[in-house]
Amino acid sequence: MRSFLVSIFFLSGSLVQLSAQSTITAFTHVNVIPMTSETVLKDYTVLVKDGKVYKMGPADALKYSKKVETIDGTGKFLMPGLAEMHAHIPTPIDGNDAEVRNVLFLYLANGVTTIRGMLGDPYHLGLRKEVMAGTVLGPRIFTSSPSINGNSVKTPEEGRQKAAQYKKDGYDFLKIHPGVKRDVFDALATTAQSLKLPFAGHVPVEVGIRHALAFRYASVDHLDGYLEGLVPAETLKANPEGGFFGFNYVDLADDKQLGALVAETKKQGVWVVPTQSLFTRWFSPVDANLLANQREMQYMPSKTLYQWRQSKQSLTGAGFSEAQWKKFIALRQKMLRSMHSAGLDLLLGSDAPQVFNVPGFSLHHEMASLLEAGLTPYTILHSGTANPARYFGQSGQFGTIQPGASADFILLEGNPLEDINNTWKQLGVMLRGKWMSKAFIDAELQKIADKHKS
Repeated sequence: MRSFLVSIFFLSGSLVQLSAQSTITAFTHVNVIPMTSETVLKDYTVLVKDGKVYKMGPADALKYSKKVETIDGTGKFLMPGLAEMHAHIPTPIDGNDAEVRNVLFLYLANGVTTIRGMLGDPYHLGLRKEVMAGTVLGPRIFTSSPSINGNSVKTPEEGRQKAAQYKKDGYDFLKIHPGVKRDVFDALATTAQSLKLPFAGHVPVEVGIRHALAFRYASVDHLDGYLEGLVPAETLKANPEGGFFGFNYVDLADDKQLGALVAETKKQGVWVVPTQSLFTRWFSPVDANLLANQREMQYMPSKTLYQWRQSKQSLTGAGFSEAQWKKFIALRQKMLRSMHSAGLDLLLGSDAPQVFNVPGFSLHHEMASLLEAGLTPYTILHSGTANPARYFGQSGQFGTIQPGASADFILLEGNPLEDINNTWKQLGVMLRGKWMSKAFIDAELQKIADKHKS
């Protein structure tokens, strides 16, 4: 039986090629974390054929041809690739798509094999096809429409027109941003529902969390509107300046209302994408220069890092209270624990690339933030694997390791169910049946870093 040869990928031509690709690839003697349940299948062999899981079973019992390429997984752990459910995808600059490709690779380099783009563009519709065709190396893409906000959609009729147009264009869902008036939202949402076009994202102030839940958002991101939902209506009216995601309302919130709000969320089938790392990194007392000097920042353009420093210093400068921030984070963590206890459907997302959230890397920071909030490793991993597939109505097609599922894997040194930080210890990533070794990933990351140094 031959050992697996090092894969050669030609990124410059946008093609992914294997130096010695055989019909079947076998991960042998590996501990499988299937994410179909909270279990570890010890000493298994997983066979991959045509980009999917072909067969799997105990290593000493599964029979297969000796003419396969093998990856020795002895003592290692194989889990499904992760999904970044609040991602942003760049667009080409003056026709140059180099940074787009870099961002897509940064996701892959961290085991992110699926992304949900939250600020769509017509370019992304074509990119989605190219990625799945294999002509561009990147995670599978689900993309929102362009932003629907108070400036882009001002009347109910515009709302109806936009919903119909974006459905026709082929976007996977509508992205809601702040500023949308309630009558405009109602017209937009009613039309979208009639077209079976989901809508997700922010909760505009005029809409409010309870009205948003009644219209069955596909997902509410950032926990947007939940803090305001704990403040009496008359208090909100008397204090219209809520600050960053309700920061100014922390002392006015009645957390006794939280249980009912979470129960209503579950009843309406609304998913939640916390993006907690947005608030533990960008909106936090952590010094901007400290974040800017983290190792992963070498993969971002210097112009971007400068903008991130400016943004963070502006947001958390004069008047920012660390004591208030601690209460803000504590309340958000309480919300997350309540949602977890109620069995609410959660999705893993970090809002990358956002301020000091580098694509791929930031999802690991997000998992750490959720662990700090009191969620279990299995809940966190499930929110980034099996749950996204179920969210998109594609259970069994990706996000789990089982026969017929897409062969999107991360090979790890340790068990992430025991220590979530083991997700950092990657030995390689398989994307739809194509293997990327750690050596290859590190070499490509170095190329990106070197480019940004010049």
